[in-house]
Amino acid sequence: MNSATPSKAPSIETLNHEIRRWAVELGFSEVGIARPELAEDEQYLLRWLRDGRHGTMRWMGRHGTKRARPEQLVPGTARIISVRMDYRPPDLEADDAILADGRRAFIARYALGRDYHKLMRKRLQQLADRITEAAGPFGYRVFVDSGPVLEKALGRNAGLGWIGKNTLLLNRHAGSYFFLGELFTDLPLPEDAPTEDLCGSCRACIDICPTQAITGPRQLDARRCISYLTIEHEGSIPEDLRPGIGNRVFGCDDCQAVCPWNRYAQPTDEADFHPRHGLENASLIELFAWDEETFLKRTEGSAIRRLGHERWLRNLAVALGNGPADSASIEALRTRLEHPSEMVREHVQWALDRLTDAARPDNG
Repeated sequence: MNSATPSKAPSIETLNHEIRRWAVELGFSEVGIARPELAEDEQYLLRWLRDGRHGTMRWMGRHGTKRARPEQLVPGTARIISVRMDYRPPDLEADDAILADGRRAFIARYALGRDYHKLMRKRLQQLADRITEAAGPFGYRVFVDSGPVLEKALGRNAGLGWIGKNTLLLNRHAGSYFFLGELFTDLPLPEDAPTEDLCGSCRACIDICPTQAITGPRQLDARRCISYLTIEHEGSIPEDLRPGIGNRVFGCDDCQAVCPWNRYAQPTDEADFHPRHGLENASLIELFAWDEETFLKRTEGSAIRRLGHERWLRNLAVALGNGPADSASIEALRTRLEHPSEMVREHVQWALDRLTDAARPDNG
């Protein structure tokens, strides 16, 4: 990083104040500043990787220690400007109501609208541009889940919250329904103090996890996590974990929904994060009927598109197999028995076997 400060640049204290004001003007819910010091988090990351808890996410270990050493990832980094942006749409039906209806699809609340990556990157770039206008050229790099960055640890150090027992960043005034982004910079800005851990003796997130992926406070085995299984995992979902997935077809919010601090979650005013194409209330059969062209059209600009049509059908087949054994679900599954993908066929057959077995008179 190379920086140059014009003669009439504001003081570092004034710039610090202005950065916070600009961030809010750009739509960020909160901003904090941290030093690039993550020694303890590095040790946790290395143990997690050594234990294989990252599953097939090989990219988690691809960059060595750079993930926990911002100054190695971006030489010259002196501070990280960490921002958060609330994403939960207003007036959504309660998660429990959807999860209790085996005919409907549950999609993680963050994925109901447009993908956040481009929006937040653009806003962070605008923040960097404002800093440049005020202080002159400076060294920086924008990250929004786009590189080897321990964003939750940086957010914690920047005072945006504490890492809860579900491994998510929790904020006492906003819960956890927010996105994170970072601006690595060489500016020696005043840093914020980390906040107090307020989880106390609560273990609601640990107890609620449908697949027991949270093995202890701040201990996540991604290989069992529904978000990993339905989003990150590219192969067949282990059969013993399929029943616990229920009707969750893209992600899982259970450990957030049950968190007492999310009573303070703030609904977003960002229109791009509001639900599209009725995904907040869609039926499994309706979504399972999408051909690839429809899938690509309906998920344009959405985080869901990264799945691809094959894994979309895989997830929906599992959800249908966990639902009611009615003729409509069975017939929908039969339409995919000859699908070109072996993985899709396997999950469809599993679901059909469950439903046809449950529909037998001696089982009902």
